Parts: sequence; C-alpha cells; structure tokens
Amino acid sequence: MDKSISNLQEVITRGAKTLVITNQDLDKNLFTNVFTIPKIHPLLSPILSIIPLQLLSYYVAKEKGLDVDKPRNLAKSVTVE
Repeated sequence: MDKSISNLQEVITRGAKTLVITNQDLDKNLFTNVFTIPKIHPLLSPILSIIPLQLLSYYVAKEKGLDVDKPRNLAKSVTVE
C-alpha cells in the first residue's frame, strides 16, 4: 500500500486528479476523490470495489453520448443459434 500511495503522490505532483477506492484508513486530503468501502472478507472485496467503477463508467459513457447498451469494439463471445 505504501508503494501505491507513493505512486499516486507522484502523479498528483504532475497535475493528475485521482480517484481512490479503498477499504483502508487514508488521509482523504491527499487525494482528489476517495471512496471508502467497508472492510469485508478479502475474497469479496474486489466485488464490492467494482460497483463504484461500474457506475463511473456508466455515467461517463452516458455523458459522452455513447450507447451504454451497445459498447463499441466488444468482441462477440457467445454465438446465438
């Protein structure tokens, strides 16, 4: 975690805005946006952390005027018979 925070601070000094999703206690003044999720079993944590990212991608696509139900360049993985 210390290396991740160090890397985030480096990109902040270069002018980047940050979005941090964590279940750790962080100083929220260091980053642009911090979303704190509850501490749960480590195997379930990725499932819980993906929800804010899915919502972010949905609203960004909607704001850009893209069709959220038909993403571009998505390879068809299931053949319908």
